[in-house]
Amino acid sequence: MNQSRPYKTSWFYKLFINNRIATTLVVSLLLFLNLYIISKLGFLFRPIIDFLGIIMLPVVLAAIFYYMLNPIVDWCEKKGIKRTISIGVLFIILAGIIIFSLAVVIPSILDHVESFMTNIPSYISESQKRVNEIIQQPFFEQFRPQIEEFINNVSGKLIEASRDISKTAVSGVTGFLSTATSVLISIAILPFILFYLLKDGRRLNPYITQFLPDKARPQTSKILSEVDNTLSNYVRGQVTVSLAVAIMLSTLFTIIGLKYSVTIGIIAGILNLIPYLGSFVALVTALLVALATGPVMIVKVLICFALEQFIEAHLISPLVLGSKLKIHPVTVLIVLLTSGKLFGLWGVLLGIPVYASLKVIISYFYKWYREVSGLYSEPLMTEGQLDQVEDELDKEAEEKE
Repeated sequence: MNQSRPYKTSWFYKLFINNRIATTLVVSLLLFLNLYIISKLGFLFRPIIDFLGIIMLPVVLAAIFYYMLNPIVDWCEKKGIKRTISIGVLFIILAGIIIFSLAVVIPSILDHVESFMTNIPSYISESQKRVNEIIQQPFFEQFRPQIEEFINNVSGKLIEASRDISKTAVSGVTGFLSTATSVLISIAILPFILFYLLKDGRRLNPYITQFLPDKARPQTSKILSEVDNTLSNYVRGQVTVSLAVAIMLSTLFTIIGLKYSVTIGIIAGILNLIPYLGSFVALVTALLVALATGPVMIVKVLICFALEQFIEAHLISPLVLGSKLKIHPVTVLIVLLTSGKLFGLWGVLLGIPVYASLKVIISYFYKWYREVSGLYSEPLMTEGQLDQVEDELDKEAEEKE
């Protein structure tokens, strides 16, 4: 075999071709070189970026509604109802929900938000009085000057920030109107995109793969199907969890008598579409309102949050999301921070689903590379084997303890 392929015995082959480290370095170098070239040719992609900026909002909204409504349309089709009829009925229901929200829910939330923003200085002053009463206790006597200085600095910055927000809101009416116009245009386009996605979304995979060579079609179709499943699991799971969080927090805060309870719960549920953000914002807002009420309300708010987090982490998220996404919490935080820094709001919103999709694609190419390169003697471990190794490590850690 070596006589038929003498190059395999050469030092170049052994040192560079048949070497994992050298191959990895070469591939990484080519990847970064391509990224560098693309960054220098950014002006060529400016028209594409502008076009994506125009269609991004209606496409993203249509994709979210598609993944939420498509199972219902598929179920109706199995029961003998035509897809067009079921889509029309769903559109009528959605229109009713949107009209009700615009007429009742959204104005109420806006009134509560405006009232909360107006009363922030008084909430901060009242909270400062409560904290000062606490630190007057003998236990805090040694640290009293430092605590008072810290509280005064934080209070001053919060009041200044709230005033800046109010000024910005007043001065940015023109920008808001232009943004609202683009949003209304996107909402007007949304039903058409959503209708054709629900009607012909199943044909998108074979339509794309028909342009590829015959040998590439099966694997490409498999990758597209896995990406579609990943996105559908993420969107449905995240929307369901966010809805559950909004209901739980609104109910718990109403029970304890917290002001703006429903508004805080709804905003927390909406922001929970971005992992960790909704709970953090709701906790800070609820504690600020509770501080102005009294220490008993602070304890009630903390108990409500602890109960909500326990139910979400141990019941809702495992039941809805399960282990389908397979993204570590630390990875989620890194992706959110990085994508938010690079792409702003869109990066925060789309960072996790884009990462999950890229993970599917890169995992496939990595497995393909392992098979064709011949540089890896051991096969990849299956999910069951990885779980077994994790259990063994946990047992070893328990034995050491």
